Amino acid sequence: MDQPLFQTLVKQINIGKHLPDAIYLHKDTFSELPDALAQFIPAVAKALNIPENDWHLVKLFKKEFRLSLLSYPDFYTYAYPSLKQSVNVNLTKLTHKITDYTNSTNPPILHRKETMILANSPYIEEFKAITEEGENAGLYENTRIIGFKTSWENIIQRKGYELVDGRLFRSSTFHQPEQTHGIDRHKTAIVRHELSAPMKTLVKHGYLEGDYSIFDYGCGRGDDLRELEAHGLDALGWDPNYQPDNEQIHSDIVNLGFVLNVIEDQDERLEAILNAWALTQKFLIVSVMLANDNYIAQFTPYKDGVITSRNTFQKYYAQSEIKNYIERNLQEEAIPVAPGIFYVFKDKLEEQEYLQRKFKRHHQWQQLTSPQPIEAKDKAKLLITQHQELFNAFWSSCLELGRIPANDEFSKSAQIRELIGSHKKTFGLLEELFDTHEFKQAEKNRKEDLLLYFAMGLFEKRKPYTHQPEALKRDIKALFGDYKTAQHLATELLFAISDTELVERQCEKAHAILPASVLNQGHSLILHKQWINNLPLLLRTYTGAALQMYGELDDEIDLIKIHITSGKLTLTSYDDFEQSVPYLVERTKIKMADQDIDFFDYVEENRRPPLLNKHLYMSKDAENYTKQLSFDKRLAKLMQYDDQKETMLHRFELEDKLKNVGKKIKKYQLMTSNALLNS
Repeated sequence: MDQPLFQTLVKQINIGKHLPDAIYLHKDTFSELPDALAQFIPAVAKALNIPENDWHLVKLFKKEFRLSLLSYPDFYTYAYPSLKQSVNVNLTKLTHKITDYTNSTNPPILHRKETMILANSPYIEEFKAITEEGENAGLYENTRIIGFKTSWENIIQRKGYELVDGRLFRSSTFHQPEQTHGIDRHKTAIVRHELSAPMKTLVKHGYLEGDYSIFDYGCGRGDDLRELEAHGLDALGWDPNYQPDNEQIHSDIVNLGFVLNVIEDQDERLEAILNAWALTQKFLIVSVMLANDNYIAQFTPYKDGVITSRNTFQKYYAQSEIKNYIERNLQEEAIPVAPGIFYVFKDKLEEQEYLQRKFKRHHQWQQLTSPQPIEAKDKAKLLITQHQELFNAFWSSCLELGRIPANDEFSKSAQIRELIGSHKKTFGLLEELFDTHEFKQAEKNRKEDLLLYFAMGLFEKRKPYTHQPEALKRDIKALFGDYKTAQHLATELLFAISDTELVERQCEKAHAILPASVLNQGHSLILHKQWINNLPLLLRTYTGAALQMYGELDDEIDLIKIHITSGKLTLTSYDDFEQSVPYLVERTKIKMADQDIDFFDYVEENRRPPLLNKHLYMSKDAENYTKQLSFDKRLAKLMQYDDQKETMLHRFELEDKLKNVGKKIKKYQLMTSNALLNS
């Protein structure tokens, strides 16, 4: 027997349980196999000294010269028999591997046994009835999690059944309902008076403008759905507790919002994410609660999570933990959008368009001049002045793209071509009429944005896309010449972020060009998040790589600290950044070398560090800059610290010092305690 003959014979088999890569057969069916194969399988077992009673099924591989001899001694006597031993035989290498499951608490089990025997077997009707019972009970809804004993028994119990002598019976047949204090899972659905955090990310990225259908898997009380429906959006939902009768609908975007963390059963948790993914057409949003060990320690441990004070279950995750969980089970990249919120794209073109928008700086263009014809006889230039609004719009499109738009990228292309000719010819004329410095900057910005996009793909080890959006192909051709060049430049850029000397020089450069920042020489650069896109490209790549682990910067983040030598990025959130002295409430440290994130909550108010010298993080044309500068100088002089440097202390230390000099802070004033009481 050789491989070609083996595969030819396997292809002829029309009985047994057929999977994409293999066929499962009980040895009682061998009478219906091709003679050569029916003789060959027992001969292999005999050659390996496997007794006839130690194997009952054979697994024949369709694409390999390989088979497995499987021991299921309870095949005929138990509804879902467990595997006792597997002998995997590689017939090409003439090697074999024996795996013993005798003492395993969670061995593989068999389902649908009727497919593995002959149609005239005396057991066929019994086995069909067993399978039909399971289907009616909903046990086969997710075949990816039913292959092992523990998962299978958990599903049976969760569906309200018990196995008695190998058959399914409702648990209520044998047990009266007990008065227990179980998990109150229904209490996890909170009442919201605004869109949930994952839905807000959809708003931010333009996904709730009517172009996409939305399905909320685990919609709770339906607060998000009511708001979306009020805006006329195509939004539906399902929830096992509040809306169990709703149909589960395939949709462009499926939201699995704060569902995984409230399911105490791990198999049901897996079932939820797989079901939500199956309904997804473009991308899935997964969101969970994050917490550190100190916070979790206050609760009662239960399974892999805790019991909260409301008697609900919570599985709190770390950012890296939930990312790995999603990717392991969906076999797709999970893109962090915010802490605990991820997008998982099924539509890869949609994924590329999202990632490009994420790293693209949008041109804020205001027309300050009007084109003037250099010579009155120049008819084309005269036409431009006569249709100023049209050509302003075309020039604006050039600035937005950083290149000449294709015909289908400018809505009034037909008018342009009728008046002047091609887009290229039109652009050439406009170059003479407008100051082109702005276009050169737009071209440079777009090129940098794309390099950042490609570099982040390399950092995440994202597989190259088989297909690319047409707009991206045009960008690559116009700005880099070809894809290979773009990838080469992005690779060089990504490697450069590990060069601490280069990072330091770029931090010094950023400090010189940014509207506001604090440079701690050799240690860090601190800036407000609004200036992140004003950073030099290398530092945008540095911060972008760190944020690939964290997600996008939300409204809660105020300041960003780039650590020059340690490969870290720190994000800080203050209670009210508009105050003259805001107080730090949360600090997040992203450690790229360790691929980890640390969250620090300042729960004790008296230990929250104040942000002193806030003017250092404000541009000079900011509304309250002058007031802040004056206040900071007066406070620094009073407290005796440098008003041009980052200064660290706790809230109680600041308040004690103020108390010692009889002062209190009121907005931008330092008032005596008595004056404050009388005011």
